[in-house]
Amino acid sequence: MSEQGTSLRVTRAAKKRAAAAVIEEQTATKKRVVLGELTNFGVPVNPTNGTEAQKPKCKTKTKKVKNPVKATTKKPAETEAKEKDDKSEDSQMRDSDISEIYEYLHKMEVDPKRRPLPEYIEGVQKDITANMRGVLVDWLVEVAEEYKLVADTLYLTISYIDRFLSLNVLNRQKLQLLGVSAMLIASKYEEIIPPHVEDFCYITDNTYTKEEVVKMEADILKSLNFEMGNPTIKTFLRQEDHQYAIFLVEDSLELLRRTTNLQLEFLGYYLAELSLLDYSCIKFLPSLVAASVMFVAKFITQPKTHPWCSAMEINSGYRPADLEECVLVIHDLYLSRRGGSLQAVREKYKQHKYKCVASMPSPPEIPASYFEDVE
Repeated sequence: MSEQGTSLRVTRAAKKRAAAAVIEEQTATKKRVVLGELTNFGVPVNPTNGTEAQKPKCKTKTKKVKNPVKATTKKPAETEAKEKDDKSEDSQMRDSDISEIYEYLHKMEVDPKRRPLPEYIEGVQKDITANMRGVLVDWLVEVAEEYKLVADTLYLTISYIDRFLSLNVLNRQKLQLLGVSAMLIASKYEEIIPPHVEDFCYITDNTYTKEEVVKMEADILKSLNFEMGNPTIKTFLRQEDHQYAIFLVEDSLELLRRTTNLQLEFLGYYLAELSLLDYSCIKFLPSLVAASVMFVAKFITQPKTHPWCSAMEINSGYRPADLEECVLVIHDLYLSRRGGSLQAVREKYKQHKYKCVASMPSPPEIPASYFEDVE
């Protein structure tokens, strides 16, 4: 072999050793905090190697058109009429498609195979409490933020956890293992580039081995019979697809003059994530929680106006009286009357990128008249 080839190989080996030394030094300086015995609240999470590269930015090139030609002639009346008819037909077809899709989703959400037991902690678990579950969920919100996971991943994670605990007795020492394993499955289901198993081991300060996470992953999949796709609260809050989630119905015009639609959207997402913390919200269907979230969001932004209307009742399928119990729970969560020590969701939505919706003021009580049927 030539001296040049030998020199090149040595150089490459030296570069690899130098790169490995840098990575090892950076890793050694990071502080990893384990969730531990589920007694501490607001547990910070830390980035792992390569985490920042998980969401590659796509750069698209656009061609600039020079001297565009502007139309100078008006369209014939026949053409305009045809276009209007086409738009009307498209709109009707779209409404029909959406109606069928959400009719199917409503059937899915009541399927017992896809629902957790409403009182599984009292009826199934021996070593896990509602407070421990709340701490775990709050911590997983931080993990999802740290790894820049989409919201659907978080909602599916909590769904998997509740469904698994409805069927299997678990020791509290393995509750965090269940959480990261459930998030690993949800990430594979929803994310373009999901975190690796090692990332979830790292985030627990390597409390659990790769083999333990993989085994728990398999246990979850078998226990849930591989039924991993189910509608969540986020499904019914999706702005572009759902008929009533955008809040643009009847009496919302005045509301939009006072509050941006984006702020309303973030407020809805904030209230929905707060509902994940509360064990008592498990008994409500995701669509009912989504409707209750809209009710509370509208009340917070415009407290002197009835939060519900006939269009919302028709589109959601819920009357104000149907929402009362869930609405009061979510409103108490917003005011920190419930789950006040769980801070991850609250701190998340105090950020400017979420329009600081967690800091918006709200009246302390919702008038009883708002739960009466709308005319």
